[in-house]
Amino acid sequence: MTDSQEQPAEQEPAVLLTTAELQKLIPHRWPFLLVDRIVEEDRERGYVRGEKAVTASEWFFGGHFPEMPVMPGVIQVEALAQTMAIYVAREEGYGERIGLFAGIDECRFKRIVQPGDRLSLEVTMEKLGRRFGKGRAVASVDGEVCCEALISFVIPPADVLR
Repeated sequence: MTDSQEQPAEQEPAVLLTTAELQKLIPHRWPFLLVDRIVEEDRERGYVRGEKAVTASEWFFGGHFPEMPVMPGVIQVEALAQTMAIYVAREEGYGERIGLFAGIDECRFKRIVQPGDRLSLEVTMEKLGRRFGKGRAVASVDGEVCCEALISFVIPPADVLR
């Protein structure tokens, strides 16, 4: 390839839901909103993909770890759960209901996440009922898996959370 030929630039994914739109769907707010945007969704196969730009100013890096900032694994799992919550909130009849963790199974961490990484958050729903749901979740950076888990949640009756 000569200097006059340019390689095609990697194209940014289209933003389907912005941070402001996400805040209308789930109750999480700074500093605990861990999804920046939704970039892909396939309702037919129960799939959603969000993104989180991991910055050096994240609240958890001050203590985890001061000399080598690493995004805690539990925060990665929470980001995946929030991505799932966004998917569920867009389902008919779920909008105002809040899901709570019921289980985190088969969880594995395979790569550290550091400032400057863009975390891709993918969830494929395996089951979604009126009070229970479960999905396979994968967090990755540049196609390399960082965290994967089977996440389940329950939706308690409204009066439980009041």
